[in-house]
Amino acid sequence: MAVNEKDFVKIEYTGRTKENGEVFDTTIAEVAEEAGIKVEKEYGPIPIIIGGGHLLKGLDSEIIGMEEGEKKTVVLAPEDAFGERDPKLMQIIPMKEFKKQGVNPYVGMPLTVEGHNGRILNITGGRVRVDFNHELAGKTLEYELEVKEIITDDEEKIKSMIKLHYPNPKLDMDKTELTIKDGVLTIVMDELARFDQTSYMDITFARFRIARDVWENIESIDKVEFADVFEKKEEEAAEEVAEEVAEEVAEEVLPESVEENKEE
Repeated sequence: MAVNEKDFVKIEYTGRTKENGEVFDTTIAEVAEEAGIKVEKEYGPIPIIIGGGHLLKGLDSEIIGMEEGEKKTVVLAPEDAFGERDPKLMQIIPMKEFKKQGVNPYVGMPLTVEGHNGRILNITGGRVRVDFNHELAGKTLEYELEVKEIITDDEEKIKSMIKLHYPNPKLDMDKTELTIKDGVLTIVMDELARFDQTSYMDITFARFRIARDVWENIESIDKVEFADVFEKKEEEAAEEVAEEVAEEVAEEVLPESVEENKEE
C-alpha cells in the first residue's frame, strides 16, 4: 500500500547539508551519537501526517507514493527547504541594548527578539550583528527517508498524534483511553498527565494541535474533548499511583535541584 495525502505514517530520517555532509537532524540515536549531536530527545520513528505541516513541504511530496518499509534519498533545493537567505533579516543591534538587559553577548549566541529567533554573527565595537535567517537557509539539503509504518487504525492514529505533540514523552499510551461517539472524540490521558510540570499554556497548545490534526484528517471526528477524570480508589491502589507519580516527578525535578545546589 502506497502512502497518500493525509495518511498517518511513522518515518525515520537523517538530514545532512549537501555541501559537506554534516548531519543536522536525525531520528536515529546511533547516527546522532556519531555526528556529535547532543540534543536531548526521544529517538526512534516519529509519527506524522502527510500534508499535515509536520515536515518540510518538499519532504511531504517525496513521501507520497512510497511503500511501507521503502527507503529513499531526497535532495531539497533551498526553496523547497528553509528558503534562500534574506539580507533583510540581518540586523545591527547596539551593544547598549544588551547591557540594558544585563546580557553579555558573544559570537554564536542564540537569541529571540519579538518572537524571531536569531544568532550573533559578529561583534564590532558597540555594534552586534544578528542573523535572523534560519541557520539552514540558502543550503541544499539531503535526507535519507524510510517509511517504517502506515497507520490505518483510527485509535492508533489518534495516539500517534498524542505521542507527537504532547510534551511529556513518559506518558503510557496503553493507559490513555479513547471514546468516539456521534463524531465526538473524548481523550482521557494517562494519570501521569494530571501531574505534569509543563506550563498550562504549553499543554493547551499541545491539546489544540492534537485536536486539529485529528478532526482535519479523520472524517468520523468533528470534535475533540480532553477529560481529566479523578475516581475514588482503594487505599492501597491509590498509594501505588501516588508513589509512581512522585517518582516520575522526582526524576524530572531532582537533577535540576542538584545542579542548582552545585552552583550555590
